[in-house]
Parts: sequence; C-alpha cells; structure tokens
Amino acid sequence: MQTPTCKQAGHKTHYHIQLAKNKQFTGRTAILDALEKMLFGEEPSQKTALVGLGGVGKTQIALRFAYRVQETRPDYSIFWVPVLSEQSAVQAYTEIARKLDLRKMKEDEDIRELVCRHLNSDEAGKWLLIIDNADDQELVFGANDKPGVEEYLPQSKHGVVLLTTRSTAVAANFAGSDVIDVEQMNPEEAADLLRKSLSRKELVRDEALVADLLTHLIFLPLAITQAAAYLNQTRAPLHKYLELLQGAEKDVSKLLGREFKDNTRYRDSRNAVGTTWLVSFDQIAKSDQAAVQLLSFISCIEPKAIPQAMLPQREPEELEWAIGTLCSYSFLIRQEDSNTFDMHSLVHIATRNWLAMQGRKEDVMNDAVCHLVEIFPSSDYAKRDTWRVYLPHTIRLLGQLEHKSNDANELLEKAGNCLYADRRFKESIRCREEEYRWKQDQLDKKDHSRLASEHALASAYLEDRRIKDAITIFEHVVAVRKETLDEKDHNRLTSEHELASAYLEDRRIKDAITIFEHIVAVRKEILDEKDHSRLTSEHELASAYLDDRRTKDAIMIFEHVVAVEKEILDEKDHSRLTSEHELARAYLKDQRIKDAITILEHVVAVEKETLDKKDHSRLASEHALASAYLNDRRIKDAIIILEHVVAVRKETLDKKDHDRLASEYELARAYLTDK
Repeated sequence: MQTPTCKQAGHKTHYHIQLAKNKQFTGRTAILDALEKMLFGEEPSQKTALVGLGGVGKTQIALRFAYRVQETRPDYSIFWVPVLSEQSAVQAYTEIARKLDLRKMKEDEDIRELVCRHLNSDEAGKWLLIIDNADDQELVFGANDKPGVEEYLPQSKHGVVLLTTRSTAVAANFAGSDVIDVEQMNPEEAADLLRKSLSRKELVRDEALVADLLTHLIFLPLAITQAAAYLNQTRAPLHKYLELLQGAEKDVSKLLGREFKDNTRYRDSRNAVGTTWLVSFDQIAKSDQAAVQLLSFISCIEPKAIPQAMLPQREPEELEWAIGTLCSYSFLIRQEDSNTFDMHSLVHIATRNWLAMQGRKEDVMNDAVCHLVEIFPSSDYAKRDTWRVYLPHTIRLLGQLEHKSNDANELLEKAGNCLYADRRFKESIRCREEEYRWKQDQLDKKDHSRLASEHALASAYLEDRRIKDAITIFEHVVAVRKETLDEKDHNRLTSEHELASAYLEDRRIKDAITIFEHIVAVRKEILDEKDHSRLTSEHELASAYLDDRRTKDAIMIFEHVVAVEKEILDEKDHSRLTSEHELARAYLKDQRIKDAITILEHVVAVEKETLDKKDHSRLASEHALASAYLNDRRIKDAIIILEHVVAVRKETLDKKDHDRLASEYELARAYLTDK
C-alpha cells in the first residue's frame, strides 16, 4: 500500500505493508509497549525479534505495531518482508524497490542488494523494516554458499528491524538478547477477541461457556479466530462448537483443519490452526531427526507432565539439543527449571495428524510401546514415584492401540500390576481384562501365562468387591492348577489362598478354613517363618478363625504374624497394617477394648496418610475403630466416624453389600446407645 508522504529533513516516507489493518485486534498492550521501548526507547536496539508458537499472534502484533508507528512516527518509512519462501522475500524487495523508485544499473544486479544499499544511505531517512515469518534458518541465514535474508538486511543507524519467528534459535541468532516471547492471550484478551470476531455478539453472553471454549482453544488467537469464522458461517450456537472440540479426535482434527478466509493473513498461507504447524514439523524433519523421534513419541502419550527420563534416550548432548529444538518452536514447554515438559493439546493433535498424513502413525505407536515396555518399572513399592509418573502416559498409549502385540500385552500387565499396587482397582481391572481377553484368544487354557492373568484379574475383582466374579475365576484357576501342578507348587498354593480369601469375603467361612489350614500346613513345611507368603496365609487363616468365633486361636496367630511383620516391614506397609487391624478386631471380640483402640488409632492415622478416603481397607479400619469406641462408651466419637463411613459406603457399595449393611447397623446401634 502507498500512503501520503511526509517531508522531514528532505526525506520522503514510504510504506509497504502487505497486510490490511486488523480491526479485530485486541490486547497485547504489554508487548506493544515493550517493542516501543526496545526499538525507540532511550537505549534503542537496532534488531528485535518476536518469537512464539505458530498461531500465537506474532504477525498480528507486528502488523498492529507497524500501523502504530505509521500513526505516531510519520518520519519513519515502513517496509514489510514475508519470508514464507525465498520467492516471497524477493517479491517483497522488488515491490519495495518500485515504491522507492530504485532501478537496477545492470541486468544481473540483485534487487535485494539495491534496496539494502539505499536503506543504508542517509538518503533513505528513518525506517522500520519488518521481517515476518522468519522460521526457516536456511532462508534467514543462508546455507551452502547461498545467502539468506540476513545478507540483505540494512544496518543503518537510522533504521530498526523487527523479526517474527517461531524458532527461538532464529530469534537468538538474529537479535541476541533483544527477544520478546509471545505467549497465549490472557482470558480477558481472548474473550475480547472472540467477541470482536463474532458477527452475533449475543453468543458471548454466557461467560462460563465462553471461558470453557477458550480453555479448549488454549487461548490461542488463531484458534479463536478460526472458531469465530466457523460460527459466523454456520450460524451454530457456541455450545455446539465446544461439543465438537470435546468429541472424537478424528472429528476435532477435521474441525481444526478447516481453512477459512482472513484478509489479515497471507493469501496462500494455512490459516487453520490444525495445519499451521505442519510447516514447522517439516522444517524440524529436515534438520533434526532426534527431535522428530521425540515429537513422534510424545504424540502417543499424554501431552502434559512428560518426564525427560521417559523419552527415547540418545547421547546426552544429542538429547538436549533435540529437546532444545522442540522448545525453540514452543512445541515443548519446560516446567520451570525441572526436567518435565508440557505440550499444547492442539499441537499434540496436529502432530498426530502430521504422522497420519505420512502414513507413520501405527509404526510410531508400535515404537512407543517397545520403548515403554523396556523402561516401565516393576510394581515394587520402592519404584512407586516413577511408575506413578509413567502410568498416565502408558494408559493413554495403550488406549489408542487397535491391535495388541506381545509387547503391548506385557505393558498392559505392568500397568495393571502398578495400578493394583496403588490400590486403583477399577483401573487395574480395565488393564487386566484386556490382557486376559488377548491371552484367551492366543493361549491354551492350561498355559501358565494365561492362568496368571486370570488369577490377577480375579484378585482385582476381589479387591473391588466383585466377590462372585472373583470366585468364578479362582475356582477355574485352582481346578486347572490341581490338574497340572504339585500340591506344594507356589502358584497353585497362591491361587488356592486367593480362592479361600474370596470364600471368606463371601461368608463361606468353613470352606475358607478348610483351604487355609491346608495351605498353612504346606507352607510351614517349605517356607521360613518370615516368608511373606507364609505370613499372609497364616493371617488369612486367623481371620477365618475370627469370623468362625474361634477368637483365642485367631489372637495367637495374629500376635505371631504382627510380631514378625514389625521386624521386617515398614510401619506404613499395607500388609503390616492389615495384620494389625485384624489383631485389633480379635482383641475387640475378646473384650480387650483398650488394646484394640490403641492399635486401631495407629492404623487409622497411618491409612489417612496413605490411602484414599474411599479405600475399602481404610473404611474397614475406621469402622472397627468406631465399634471399639462404641464398646468403650465413647458414643459421640463413634457416631462421627460411622456417619462418615456410612456416607462413603452409600456412594460406593450396593445397598445389599455386607460391609455397607454392617456399618449402617453399627451406626444405628450407636444412635440407640446415644439415647
């Protein structure tokens, strides 16, 4: 565009700004003021860069700044060079030369050199040159003896250059420390942009709905503008667009990939937020295969809280460089000074689309499974911090697989075991059911691995109070193992033990005692008295005796088990706490109420630290403590606890469940006693 000129000190001002003024532009005051200070302040910089994620609004900020300079500094000429390609840059220089009325002296003279020489001369006066979309390092700095745009940038004391880029590396190499990071809009700016961009202003009346939509659009200006364009064209209500964003990923991808017209952006550019990063992905692929490997892996897992230790490993320097490449494009964001990273959810979807377009998505997911199955830790409590961090990413990956391989099923098994160890039984069941279905199709019914997965699934059912389901599976596993294994075999004994535990939960006490007495007898023959399996069986036999009113027999065994576990287990260990709980329950039945209270107060205190408030074991301990208080005539204390236990069990258990009924009965007894 050519605007009227202003004479000052004999110089004419010229304007070549390729894009129209954006009437919907809003906010970004802090960045515009920072640019003003950096380029025109007391100690001005000659070169400054805006850097940020594609779609974050760098071009629009530069555009608003250009028009602001035009209005407030009429002695400055303004020139605009888009670096979408070498051709676009040359075309812009050609247009600038025409507006400056510069002519080649020789046919082979480079028009860019001609413009550069003129702007370096005093004749040019003051000027602002904006280099936009300078994302490709080769186009900016050159390569293989082929000069880049930087070669033709004037360096006159009368002029300043503003560069916009997605690449932190380009920004730093170009402007050193004079770089401004552009981040997403704040909620107020984003809401104002949406309102300005919508033809139907009434759509933004519901502030909660607007806030929800903007959160899903990660407060990204391009995504907001695209949403407004869709709503303006389709006349759809705001909640409909939000529902589409919350739908299946393939539908979200289609929605975010839909192009729209925008006269404040380049005619041939990709305006859709779902495709705006594809160019950057391709640029990374040309220069850094290690970064591509990381990007590909991250596309398969959760985009938030990604630990560096979980990433595919390379040489330390190569890995840091690859991470740096992704961070430089704002595809990865480091959480403060930690080794944990986040990726924007929309970038995550775009990465997956990019891999699908290349036909690499399935291979990438298989590679991710192979990597995770190698590094995923065992369910050992000592490794709990690690597997707790890895689990969300693993579950996300497993949930996307259409066909399960051996590695995928091994990963399912590891995830299920860790979820079980973390007492997240419903999630463990989902993993174990899927593992079991795969093994059912692949393996013989007597196969050890298949039986192990059935056993594990039944154990999770039992912990989740699906007692009948657990018994059905355990009876099958025990029957097969009786056919195939010696009576002293560890796996057979373990399955018999679990079946007896399930019988005990189902109030089939005599059946449970018969099995447990056999198991304890065998394990006393073959195992040390401190062996965990032997202690567990003795514990369960004592519980069965207790339920069978053989209280003295139960106490004798529990006291032995607790004494040994105090020697070998941490005070927060679940097995030790369970044994202490059961000993207290036995004391309570034996009318040793003070002894029971002392133990149960300790158990409840520890379990409040370590277990969720809805956890079955914690509720059982709280119930037992309340019963002890009730027997000790501490009625008010008992009622407070029982009201909490009943409320939780009403949320989580069927109305006919034995434990729920027992708690309701105890609460009623407490109320009666309180009268």
